[in-house]
Amino acid sequence: MDKVLVNQLARGCDALAVATDSSTQQRLLAYLELMIKWNRAYNLTAVRDPEQMVTKHLLDSLAIAPYLAGDDLIDVGTGGGLPGVPLSIVFPDRQFHLLDSNGKKTRFLFQVKTALGLDNMVVHQARVEAFDSETPFDAVLSRAFASLEDMVDDCRHLLASGGHFFAMKGAYPGEEIAAVEDRCHLEAVHSVTVPGLQEQRHLVDMTLR
Repeated sequence: MDKVLVNQLARGCDALAVATDSSTQQRLLAYLELMIKWNRAYNLTAVRDPEQMVTKHLLDSLAIAPYLAGDDLIDVGTGGGLPGVPLSIVFPDRQFHLLDSNGKKTRFLFQVKTALGLDNMVVHQARVEAFDSETPFDAVLSRAFASLEDMVDDCRHLLASGGHFFAMKGAYPGEEIAAVEDRCHLEAVHSVTVPGLQEQRHLVDMTLR
């Protein structure tokens, strides 16, 4: 395993105050290796450089770890598994459901689950508005939804009473927050610093009214 990537990931996790041992870090990098391998055929990510993938995929996903609540969470529109796969590796005692409508991406995620032995990760192929779960979730996560309004409208049926929406955003999404204030309580907007990334990152935490 590339020592540069190992050191980069270890330093990044320390900076984020996300506790990871060497075994956990190896699994995180094994996930990246699978993504690089499958990306040639499945077009999972436009980021091709492994060091950038550590920053923009692994550390970006793990930056929200200190703010998450709940034991049963769903990552909607997960794509190649971000942030759901890194979070499921770091939090083996929590259950993560990864939902995407793209069959190629869910096939990749099934391979990740099998190869890394992620028993706490469940993969679903469906459109979010059509997906129904017997048990609602403590939290709905999203890294890729177009707007907070879309997230609330399409995912509210998945949220347990008192559950949280956690939306990963770039710049502070003031207009998006205003658009859902009649339906949601804004619990917090966390300004998130991703080691090695100069771009703005925010995590919006909301509950339903």
